[in-house]
Amino acid sequence: MDSAVIWYAGQATGIVCLVLFSIVMVLGISVRRQVRIPGMPRLAAVALHRSISLLAVAFLTVHILTAVVDSYVDISPLAVLVPFSSSYSPLWVGLGAVALDLILAVTVTSLLRARLGRRTWRAVHWLAYACWPVAVVHGVTLGSGTGHPMNGWALGATLGCVAVVLAAAAQRFLAGRNPVTPADLLAAGARR
Repeated sequence: MDSAVIWYAGQATGIVCLVLFSIVMVLGISVRRQVRIPGMPRLAAVALHRSISLLAVAFLTVHILTAVVDSYVDISPLAVLVPFSSSYSPLWVGLGAVALDLILAVTVTSLLRARLGRRTWRAVHWLAYACWPVAVVHGVTLGSGTGHPMNGWALGATLGCVAVVLAAAAQRFLAGRNPVTPADLLAAGARR
């Protein structure tokens, strides 16, 4: 297969991963705050969170495989799992390996959630909050921020994802400090 095709596939799947994992982050934040998604029961939102998470992991698998088979860069299968061991851009590939290791821990414990205690699952699940920004830095340094003409829109997508996740996180933080939300105020006004 042509190296350019593999490179573009790696870039594209990396961007798709970012978008999907950003959606997963926003859904996770919303489900945790028990925010209702219009027209969707909470259990459906949880199922959507899980389904998109697994879809993101599938795209992540393709992203990693394309990086390993790409002849332009030298990324070994070991470097994918062992942070900072790559001969190609060890710091930036290493951050990708850190993000992968964290997402593997979150994914495996989520699949085994019924067998784990809620505390253990929740403690490991918090790693998603570390995984996502590490993956964003990995993507900006090796992908969307590298100056390739294709990457202008990729950088825009990255900035959009960052803005959406930060907005959801800010809303969660502010709601935790002030339990009355605008929706609560509207509901109270409608009852009068």
